[in-house]
Amino acid sequence: MRIAGAALNQTPLDWDNNISNIIAAINEARDNQVDILCLPELCLTGYGCEDWFLSEWVPETALQHLIDLIPHTSNITVSFGLPIRFNNLVYNCACLVKNKKILGISAKQFLANDGVHYEPRWFTPWIHSQIENFSIQGKAYPFGDILYEVDGIKIGFEICEDAWRPDNVRPASRLCRMNVDLILNPSASHFAFAKSDFRYNLIIGSSERFNCTYLYANLLGNEAGRMIFDGEVLIAKNGNLIQRNDRLSFKNFNLVHADIDFSTGKVSEAQLHPDDREKNFEFWEAVTLGLFDYMRKSHSKGFVLSLSGGADSSACAVMVSEMIKKGIKELGVKEFLDKGGLSPIPGIESEPYEKQFRIVTEKVLTCAYQSTKNSGKETFESAEKLAESIGARFYHWDVQDQVSGYIKTIEQVLDHPLTWEKHDITLQNIQARSRSPIIWMLANINNALLITTSNRSEGDVGYATMDGDTSGSIAPIAGVDKHFIQQWLIWAEKNLDQPGLRFVNSLIPTAELRPVEKTQTDEKDLMPYWLLAVIEKLAIKDKKSPLEVFNILAKKNKTEATLLKAYVDKFFRMWSRNQWKRERLAPGFHLDEFNVDPKTWCRFPILNSGFKNELKKLEN
Repeated sequence: MRIAGAALNQTPLDWDNNISNIIAAINEARDNQVDILCLPELCLTGYGCEDWFLSEWVPETALQHLIDLIPHTSNITVSFGLPIRFNNLVYNCACLVKNKKILGISAKQFLANDGVHYEPRWFTPWIHSQIENFSIQGKAYPFGDILYEVDGIKIGFEICEDAWRPDNVRPASRLCRMNVDLILNPSASHFAFAKSDFRYNLIIGSSERFNCTYLYANLLGNEAGRMIFDGEVLIAKNGNLIQRNDRLSFKNFNLVHADIDFSTGKVSEAQLHPDDREKNFEFWEAVTLGLFDYMRKSHSKGFVLSLSGGADSSACAVMVSEMIKKGIKELGVKEFLDKGGLSPIPGIESEPYEKQFRIVTEKVLTCAYQSTKNSGKETFESAEKLAESIGARFYHWDVQDQVSGYIKTIEQVLDHPLTWEKHDITLQNIQARSRSPIIWMLANINNALLITTSNRSEGDVGYATMDGDTSGSIAPIAGVDKHFIQQWLIWAEKNLDQPGLRFVNSLIPTAELRPVEKTQTDEKDLMPYWLLAVIEKLAIKDKKSPLEVFNILAKKNKTEATLLKAYVDKFFRMWSRNQWKRERLAPGFHLDEFNVDPKTWCRFPILNSGFKNELKKLEN
C-alpha cells in the first residue's frame, strides 16, 4: 500500500486558498498512485482561527466544504482536518473518507495548553474509547475514538498533542493493543529551534514501541502571523525512518509517499537519517519563510526598514534578501513574484539567477539611514555597504532639524533648557521618535510592511523607544536574543555569502542617541548580552526568583558577586516596569522554546509590585 502525507500552507478562514491546496495535494497523490493520504490538522479552516472556532458558522462552513471535497476522493483514502460542533461543543477532528464515502470522524483527545497554544479555550477534549453517531445530511457516522479498517489495514489516529502525552495515556497505546497497522497523525505543530529533533524521536520511537507504521503530516508556513509551521512529513515503521520531506518550503504544499507491504512488513524505501540542522540554519529557514508568508498574506508589496548599520537592522535586511534568494531558487522568479502578489518584471526570466534576485530585492526592500548629529560615520558606511551588497534601495536623510524643532518647542513651553545631565532619556527618545513619521510615510507610499528591529533582549528590559524604534508592522527577530543575533551575523557573513555584513560585524552595538563624547554602548547601558540571555532564560522561561537566579549564576563564578547582584536587580526592575511596552510591540515570530510576547507565550501583569520583596532578599 502506498501511503503519503502532505504539508499544506493554509491561512485562517481563507476557504478558497485552503480548499485549492487540499485538492492540489489530493490530485498529486492520486497521480502518484497513493492509496492513503494524511492531511494536516484543521487544514480546512486553518489552525489559527482562534475565537472564531467558537462561532456557529465556521464549523458549519468547514463541514460544508468537507462535503464538497468528498467527490475529489475517488479511488483514494484521505483524512481531512476540521472543527466540528457536536452537542453544542466544538471538537478538533479528522474525518477519514475512502473513495467518496465517509468512514468516520476521529476527535482529538488531548488539547495543547502550554507555550503558544490555548486549545481548551475553543475545543473540548474527547473521552477515550467513546464512540457516538454524528449526522451529516441525514446519515449517521461514527464519531469519537475509532479504529478503522481500510482494505484489511487497521488504521487509528493521534491528532498532534495526542502523541505528545505519556505512553500510558496516549491513544497509540490502546491502538497498539488492538493490533493497529497504521497510525495517522495530522498535526499543527509550531516551529521552534531543535523541535524537529524531538519530533523525529517521537515519531520513530512510536513506530517501534507500538509496532506499527506511523505517518505524521504537519502544517506549513506562517499561517496566522506569529507561529511558523515547518511542514514536516515523516513516515516511520518499526523504529526506522523511511520517508521525510524538505521542511520550511515556499511551496503551497509538499507531499511525500512510501510503499508499505503490511502483510510482510517490508518497505520499498531505504532507512533514512534525521534531517539535522543547526540553530543558525533553522533561524534562516524559518524567518525567510515567515517573512514571505507575512508579506503576501497581508497583501503588502515589500518591506521598508530603518537601516541603522547596527546588528539588529542588518539582520532584518539580510533576512529579506535571503527570503528573495530562497524563494526564487525554489519557486522560480515568475512564480515567486506571482505568489508574492508582486508586479511582473518584464524580461527578468531571461536574466541569470544572481541578477534576478538583485532586481527583485531593489523592488521589495527599501532601506533608509536616518541620521542625527549623534550618528557616526562608521554606522552610515555599514548601512550603505550592506544595502549595496544585497541590492536594496537605499536612502539617507537627516532628522536633526526635526529633533531640534521638538526640543526647542518644549523648551519654550517649559521656559528652561533641556540638558543631558537632567533629561537624558527624554533627549534620547525624541531622536528615535523623530525617525518614525517619515519612515512610516515611505512604507505607506510603497504599500509595504515597516520592519521593527527589536530583539528579545530589548523586549526583556524595555530597551527601546515606544513609537520610535518600536514602530512597525512586523518584528522578525523579536523571538531571539541579541547575543544570538550577534553570532548569527558572523555565521551569515560566511555561510550565506553576505560580504556586506563584515562592516556591521566589526562594530560595537550602540544606540547612537547620546553625544559621541559619552561613548554610549548597549552593553554599558544594560549588561553583557551573553549574561542578559542567561538571566532571561532563568527568570522568564524557568520562572526563577531574583535570589534563585543569582544563586544559580553565582555558582558558575563568571561574574563578580556584587556586580552580578546589580545585573540581576537591573533585569528584574526593568522587566517588571516595561510590560506595557511588550504589550504594544509589533507581531513577532515564535522561534525559540520561549518568547516574551504576551499575546503568545508570556503573560505578565502590566501593573505589579516590581518584585519589591523578592529584590530585598537579593540585597542580603
